[in-house]
Amino acid sequence: MKDLILQLGENIGGDLTVDRICLNFFVALVLGIVIFISYRFSHSGAVYSARFNVTLLLLTLITTLIMNVIGNNIALSLGMVGALSIVRFRTAIKDPRDAAYIFWCIAVGISCGVSYYLLAAIGSGLIFLVMLILGLIRDNDRYLLIVRGESRIAGEVEEAVLTRFSGKAVLRVRNQGAEDIEYIYELSRKLLDRGQKQQKIAQVLFGIDGVAHVDLVCQNEEMSR
Repeated sequence: MKDLILQLGENIGGDLTVDRICLNFFVALVLGIVIFISYRFSHSGAVYSARFNVTLLLLTLITTLIMNVIGNNIALSLGMVGALSIVRFRTAIKDPRDAAYIFWCIAVGISCGVSYYLLAAIGSGLIFLVMLILGLIRDNDRYLLIVRGESRIAGEVEEAVLTRFSGKAVLRVRNQGAEDIEYIYELSRKLLDRGQKQQKIAQVLFGIDGVAHVDLVCQNEEMSR
């Protein structure tokens, strides 16, 4: 077992055989599934894309294939780089972490393609743990409280918001017309939860005669109401 682990940790040179090619793809597939699981559990909500997750698995296998084709042939590697340089990718990345997953797939594919199995396994295990831990970190979500109604209720709305959030709600926008008015307040998640323990803010504001709309918008990568 020890000799096998040491052998897998070395860069095995020489010509590729059918067994070696199959082993390269098998290890790449296993580590690709690890990446697939990591992406699934570190993303949630509208940020998660099942199609992008499948693409990550395919990208790992494709990179392994490219490295198997290149082998130790320098001329072929330069030609492959030239061929791939004309490809243009237009897919928008919703989450900055997606770029890290793409590079992770490429790194695993390259490692498996040159038979650095132990390096790919250890690196993937470490990255897997880091991604899961960082996936638990959520953005410091900010909420926008939007209130629309008749202009005559301006004082009542301001007093209600001031009282409910102890004066900590930040007024960002105040649009007033001849007959209507609009307020946009910025709230933190902690402030919102604390202010809605007894009664939701929407119920409080709709208790004011003249309030037409009350909207609460989460301001982050995935907009939600």
